[in-house]
Order: sequence, then C-alpha cells, then structure tokens
Amino acid sequence: MSKVAIYARKSVFREDSISIESQIEMCRFEARGEECLIYSDNGYSGKNTSRPEYQRMIQDIINKKIYKVIVYKLDRISRSILDFSKMMDLFQIHCVDFVSATEHFDTSSPMGRAMLNICIVFAQLERETIQQRVIDTYTSRSKKGFYMGGKIPYGYKKVPITIDGVKTSMYESDTNEAEDIRLIYKLYSIPTMSLGDVLRELKTRNININRRGHVWNTARLSEIMRNPIYTFADINIYRFFKEQKSNIINPPEEFNGETSLYLFSGNNKNRKTWDLSNQNLVIAPHQGIVDSETWLSCRKKLLANHQIKTCKPKNSFLSGKIKCGNCGYGLVVRFSQRKNSAVRYFIDTGWSEHHCCTHKLPTIRADDFEKIIIEHIKEKIETLSIKAKEDTKNNHIQKNICKLQFEIDKINNAINSLVDSITIENVSNITITYINKRIADLDKNRIELSNNIDELKEKQGKNCSNNYDELKNTMSKWDEMEFNDKCAVVSLLIEKILVYPDKIEIIWNV
Repeated sequence: MSKVAIYARKSVFREDSISIESQIEMCRFEARGEECLIYSDNGYSGKNTSRPEYQRMIQDIINKKIYKVIVYKLDRISRSILDFSKMMDLFQIHCVDFVSATEHFDTSSPMGRAMLNICIVFAQLERETIQQRVIDTYTSRSKKGFYMGGKIPYGYKKVPITIDGVKTSMYESDTNEAEDIRLIYKLYSIPTMSLGDVLRELKTRNININRRGHVWNTARLSEIMRNPIYTFADINIYRFFKEQKSNIINPPEEFNGETSLYLFSGNNKNRKTWDLSNQNLVIAPHQGIVDSETWLSCRKKLLANHQIKTCKPKNSFLSGKIKCGNCGYGLVVRFSQRKNSAVRYFIDTGWSEHHCCTHKLPTIRADDFEKIIIEHIKEKIETLSIKAKEDTKNNHIQKNICKLQFEIDKINNAINSLVDSITIENVSNITITYINKRIADLDKNRIELSNNIDELKEKQGKNCSNNYDELKNTMSKWDEMEFNDKCAVVSLLIEKILVYPDKIEIIWNV
C-alpha cells in the first residue's frame, strides 16, 4: 500500500536555518496523522538531484510505494527549474501529489501549477545569487591577500593573522621543509640539471620521501617551482608576470622584496599550468623561501622546456602514447648495455617511480614493440575508410567554407535591407542610384565568395580521395622516414596504447 513521503534537506549548518527535525515535524502536521516514510539529506545542496535520500525517494515513487510527497518548503526539494520540471513530470506520471507545508500549493489546478513554477524560478534565482556572492567574496578577499584555504604548500605552516581588522591566516616557513625547497631550486637552477636529475639527486641524499609522507616525482617538483608563493615579490618578479600578461593586482611600488605572492586562476580558463595570462598575482603577507633570481631562473627554464618540447628528440616515436593499462602512468624508454650496444626497453613509471601500480609489466623491448605497432598501423590502414570530416586538412577547409558562407549570409541580409529601403516613400532618385550601386557591389562580392567556396569544395574532394593512397604510400617507406614524420603519423592515427601483462590495446583516432 502506498504511503505519504516526507522529504527534508539542509545544505550547511547555520543558526538561522531550520533544522531537519523541525522540517519533518512541520510536514507530519500536514500529513494529518497518516503513516509517513521519511527521507532526509543533510549537507546536500538543492542545485541538483545528486542526493542519496532524494534518489531513494524517487525510486520508491517508481515502485508505487508513495502517493504523496510533503516538503517544508519548495526550495527544500529543488532549486533548479529543469530538475523541478522533470520531478513534477515524474509525479504526474505516477499520480503523486506534491504538498508544500508552508506555501500550500494545490497541484491539481492550473493556477496552482503556475504558481509552483514561478516560485521555483525565484528559488533558482536565489541559489544563483548566493553562488555569485560567494564567487565575488572569494575574488575580493583574494585580491586583498587574505588566506583562501586549500592545501598548505610544502615548506610552510599556517599561522593566524589579522589584516584590515579581519581575522585570517598566513604562511610561515617551516625550518626543515624550507631547506628541502631551497635545495630543489638550487639544483634545478644549474643549467644542465633536468627534473629527473633533481629527483635522482634527492634520492641519493635520502630525501626520497618528503616529510609529509608523499613520494617525490618530477610533476611534484615542477609544481613547486612554478609556484611564486616561494619567492620574494620584487620588481624583477613584477616584470616577469607583466611579460606573461598576468593580472597584477598591486602597483609596482609594492613589489619591494619584503613579502611574497599568491597566484589565483582569475579569468584564465586554460588548465595548462605554464599559461600565466589573465591569472591574478597578489602580494601576500608571508615571506618567501628562495630569492627572486633563483626562482626566475627555474621558472623560465620550465617555460623554455615547454616551448621547445615539441622539437625535443625522443627515444621512440611511440613516446607519450604508451600507457600502463592498470595504473594509467606512461611507459618511458630506458637503456641497458648488452655486449657493447645499448638495448632500449619500455619501463612502467607507475611501477618504477611512483610505486602505485599493482601489476608489474613483463620486459618490453622497444624495437620489438615498435614493430608490432607498425604492423597494427598497416592493418588498420588496409581496412580504413577515410571520411572528409576525419581528415585534418578537410576540417580546416570546412571551417573556411563555413566562414565564407557566413559572409554570404551577411551580404544577403545587407542586400535585403537595401531593397526594403527602396520601397519607402519619398526616396530621392540620388538615393536610389546609390542604393542600386551598393547592391551591385555586394552582389559582385557574393559571386566571388561563392566561387571561392566551389574551389574549396573541389579541393576538399581531392583530399578525401587521395588520403588513403597517401597513407599507404607513407607506410611503405616507413624505414626511410624522418623521426618527426613517424611521430606525426602515429599522432594522427593513435590516441593511446594501453599495455597489460597479457595484451595490448590500441585506442585509435580514426
């Protein structure tokens, strides 16, 4: 037999917000003594339906266990117009009544349903207003140099401080960890030292695991040396970030070398950490650990490594494509000396460096593995049907065609507007003559654009028909190809190669 359901929700603890218990008590009164099923989500937002008790209630509705849902207030069950609309559709399908204990909606009438929809619009508006207020507050506080939470950077500890009458926190260097940071920067500032060299030097000095229990790796080292939180804010730092087109909040005169810096994402939507454009740089109250000259030498070295990495020679044309199927870490080439010759092997970094892989891969000789992948590529090409939309050149051509068609549409709109203006009364002959000349010029331009589109489409067709033969011809001359050309072919055809102890799996781009 179906029953009445009571749903209650509370996102965060606030003294002025009604508790889960109070919501349920109010809903019980509305149930008029009927037996109720209780569903409550404590600590969940109403912005979506990813709430365990809400989902359990929905499942019970589908299973015909509920015929009425009572909530204390409309925004307790949803603050999203889309989610609420879907929920009401579901209620209607399963003949479930909806009751708000404090707002007294009658969903059986058109006016009641209309008022319900209006209220949910305002509930979503309130949620979005609160969300924007939080974002604005975060931005404002970050620009003032306040501590904004998050993981405490290695080398520092957190201490309380008051800024402009507001209690917050700041960083203070940790003596032991700060020495590790100085060593890392000192080693990497040596021109011939790579991140791998620094990592190996740390292991040689028995600094294999940092004082917080995490294993060092090159990605961690790179993250540390990209962070301006470790240096002092002086004019050289100001100039560097100015060149990188960052948003520098403080004026140049405040870069006096006495304090450090915070770097926030700002308007930068690029997840690549080397890109500093539009990121917010703010003077922070704490002191740095390394001098600006050392920090800049390391930061510029990392930046240069990114800029030239596409030209850097590799030990295999499969580098960057091979991943361990178990842990997801990349396989890299290592050399072993065998009878006066170096033999290449693929090594799983998840097993050898990060110690997180639970299944050790067998020995993989690079020469043999590359031959296997080449054979797979040839087999793939034999069965491959190239389509225009899958061709890089054709994608570029198609974009150009779209641009030209957009221009033609604009010309057509302009011509239509001019034609309409001719029909207006009291238009002088001089004006009509000018309009006719303008229409003729636009029409001539439209014809030229149409001819350009025809030429591009013809070229597109040729690319499509010739691509298959070009790929087959390329593979027949594989041994004669330059290394970079081999990398380009692999990059075009293969997204990644997953290696397991007993098999390999190739994820193709085509």
